Amino acid sequence: MTATASPSSTAWIKPALAAGIIAALGTAAYFTLNSRPAAPQVTFLGIHGEQITPASLRGKVVMVNFWETSCATCVSEMPKMVETYNKYKSQGLEFVAVALQSDAPNYVVNYAATRQLPFKVAIDTNGEAARAYGQVALTPTTFVIGRDGRIIKRYVGEPEFASLHKLLETALHG
Repeated sequence: MTATASPSSTAWIKPALAAGIIAALGTAAYFTLNSRPAAPQVTFLGIHGEQITPASLRGKVVMVNFWETSCATCVSEMPKMVETYNKYKSQGLEFVAVALQSDAPNYVVNYAATRQLPFKVAIDTNGEAARAYGQVALTPTTFVIGRDGRIIKRYVGEPEFASLHKLLETALHG
């Protein structure tokens, strides 16, 4: 005689498995979202001598873009960064373009002026910012920081802008 389970005695398995999977995904999402590292507490030196402090950026969604005037990808993406900033600045986006220590300050100032960059431009004169953000050496490298001061995403190279815009919309309105 072979024992077989009746359909009613196993009907609970699928809902129980589904509930377990949903709980596991929720737990993973919770820990992923809550384990985002805090953005470094770095004060940037703006090209006009101003200090861009963590306190001045607090409560905003911030993009920190490490770049160089000699970087072809950086120069290529910059108009798209300007468009992105202009699209979202009224919703609370702040943007800091940080030229690496290796960039000549007069090149950075000239580039920002001739391109009429609408956002904050800084020069990492001693490499402190690049070190604080995880030894940034490749440009462009862009960090998106949430209103809570935690890093949401790091892009090495030019971001895919449609995805970046979706991420910013979520961060700005979430």
